[in-house]
Amino acid sequence: MALMTHHFSSPALDTLAPVKKVTQGAGQEEVTITIEDLRRAAWAASVGSAIEYYDFALYSLASALIFGPLFFSGTSPTVGLVASFATYFIGFAVRPIGGIIFGRLGDRLGRKTVLLLTISLMGLGSAGIGLIPTYASIGIAAPLLLIVLRIVQGLGAGAEQAGAAVMMTEMAPSSRRGFFASLPFLGIQLGTIVASSLYFAMLEWIPNVAHTWLWRLPFLVSIILLAMALYMRLHLKETPAFKKAREEADHHEHEPLRDVLMSSRHPIFAGIGLRIAENGGSSLYQVLAISYLVHTIGMSPLWGTASLICAACVGAITIPVAGRLSDRYGRVKVYRSFAILQALTAIPVWYIFSYGNIVLSMISLSLALGVATWGMFGTQAAFLPEMFGSRNRYTAVSFTREFSAVISGGVAPMIGQYIIGLFAFYHIGHATTGIYAWIPLALYVVGISSMAVLATFYIPETKGRDLLSPKDAF
Repeated sequence: MALMTHHFSSPALDTLAPVKKVTQGAGQEEVTITIEDLRRAAWAASVGSAIEYYDFALYSLASALIFGPLFFSGTSPTVGLVASFATYFIGFAVRPIGGIIFGRLGDRLGRKTVLLLTISLMGLGSAGIGLIPTYASIGIAAPLLLIVLRIVQGLGAGAEQAGAAVMMTEMAPSSRRGFFASLPFLGIQLGTIVASSLYFAMLEWIPNVAHTWLWRLPFLVSIILLAMALYMRLHLKETPAFKKAREEADHHEHEPLRDVLMSSRHPIFAGIGLRIAENGGSSLYQVLAISYLVHTIGMSPLWGTASLICAACVGAITIPVAGRLSDRYGRVKVYRSFAILQALTAIPVWYIFSYGNIVLSMISLSLALGVATWGMFGTQAAFLPEMFGSRNRYTAVSFTREFSAVISGGVAPMIGQYIIGLFAFYHIGHATTGIYAWIPLALYVVGISSMAVLATFYIPETKGRDLLSPKDAF
């Protein structure tokens, strides 16, 4: 095969060996991955990640700042906020179902096919939220429609990030897997920055935005991102690991889901331990911390949103750096280091939040979320797929990611807001606002971070392992 004659703008891609060839199967079918294929996959996966986390950040900000009065106006402000976070949780609750359904399809039909389906569900679900009438217009039907579309979002998101991570890990050269697998996760920062910037602009220039139709606009923008992602993903190649797994599957029956989950139970449990710290920390800082700063401390919603933008910008640097560090020092050591950092920063960060200083709060959120939490995220990109064998990798990664998301990230804002409400109701610390709730919230972050540190001692180093092998790393 002739080598490429193109030059690309990305230095990381330009230094890659021109061609990666994998020969597989009895028929000696040759699968060739070029720089162009890798570059296209990275962009396509990044746009998908951008949509997922654009939706995620958009919904988290809306649930923290405006959904209460829009969809739960028949309740008290505190109950409305808890109900709003409950719809946020519902999206997480259905993600394991979407992860299992689409993960199985991804292992049978291919990574590309499923990534087209998941991105469509997420984009259409988000755009649909922008079209729902409010409680004032249609009553109880409004929150019910919100729940339905949140479920659609959750089903699509359940296999989106897993698919992006699996595809890039399987396509990248083994020595630089951590770095290239982390690139699609930059789309997460892009989605967070775009969503937060739109809210920042609306809160700055539009008084009482919740009482205008303009709150819908950010959700409708999902249609544009969806069109871009579909166009890019239609031109993707399947990965060599999937092609080999499909070829082997022609000679063997597909394992029942129960057998898949049982045979891979050790890496699944270990992966859940890793994810509880990262996903739980991400939700606490992206959703609950913003709500705490705005509703409990009294910071302007404008500055709460600006804090998240700053953290996302820092995360955009942290994620590829974490991936590159994991290529050099190993996945286990790097992940453990970021988990320890998240534990060490939790108490001082939440203590600073309780004082409501704008500048210090922005710096603290950037450190806690942008460096510690998203450092784990960048390392995780290649780490999780490498823990599983090729035959059921998509299913196992999806289940691990999304089941852990339910028990950590999905419930954290709802429980956290309930704790704040209890502190306010009982005037704990002689404060009526719940300000001293920062103490149990900080300790919660320490607890989940410690779980990830512990999990790393039970996981073998996966850097550079053969991804064509059907066996798990354990």
